[in-house]
Amino acid sequence: MFELPFADLIFRAQETHRRHFDANAVQRSALLSIKTGGCSEDCGYCSQSARRDTGLERGKLMELAEVITAARAARDGGATRFCMGAAWRGPKEGDLAKVIAMVRAVKDLGMEACLTLGLLGEGQAEQLAAAGLDYYNHNLDTGAEYYDQVVTTHSQPARVDTLMKVRAAGMKICCGGIIGMGESRHVRASLLAQLAKLDPPPESVPINHLVAIPGTPMENAPPLDPFEFVRTIACARIAMPTSWVRLSAGRQQMSDELQALCFLAGANSIFYGERLLTTDNAEASRDSALFSRLGLRPV
Repeated sequence: MFELPFADLIFRAQETHRRHFDANAVQRSALLSIKTGGCSEDCGYCSQSARRDTGLERGKLMELAEVITAARAARDGGATRFCMGAAWRGPKEGDLAKVIAMVRAVKDLGMEACLTLGLLGEGQAEQLAAAGLDYYNHNLDTGAEYYDQVVTTHSQPARVDTLMKVRAAGMKICCGGIIGMGESRHVRASLLAQLAKLDPPPESVPINHLVAIPGTPMENAPPLDPFEFVRTIACARIAMPTSWVRLSAGRQQMSDELQALCFLAGANSIFYGERLLTTDNAEASRDSALFSRLGLRPV
């Protein structure tokens, strides 16, 4: 699919998209870092690793009241899913109890709840499911053959193990990857094949464009051809026709025209709001203006 002429690929992606979704509707999620920095892992793209000097201040787990305030503001701003991320290798039981209270509070606000907490231990997925968690995010990041160029402190099979625990507990999976880390087109195709072969595929597939953060090993990653990013979105849509494909990190650096091509290629979800975990996001007013120009409706 990656080798198709660009127009043919986009046409095929649009056909697939329209068979399963409203082509002019885009789901909006908000993302909050509930515990920032100090992570023990060495993910090469991440500013939150304790092994890097990125100028990021290490924080404690947020208080429940702060999270409720942020979730209410996100809901009132139009987000329908509230995602919370903590910079851990995996949650400790004491911390998990506090996060479960956050999940219940988000659900009480009438929103879908999503978490990304790292690798899950035995029984933890079941606790999150019992609290009403809708989605658990744990990305594969990149193709298996390139993974050790990105992360060395844990394996990709360990990530898959967490995904299987989430699925067995009855929750939906949010799982995608990061594009532009110096990988080849073959690696990008491999990543999408791995995602599509999960049984069933992830219900939500975030496609992130690398934000090259100073102080990380990937701060000087070579720039990615924008059309290659759009091709990745289109191939994700064709390979996983019923999944939400999220145009995720890196949108602030994208032109309106590039984002429009991504929506044309089958992206139908975005992170909404001016901050992701530790990086800036497109301003909400810019998103609203773009939606108006393109005739897109938020859902």
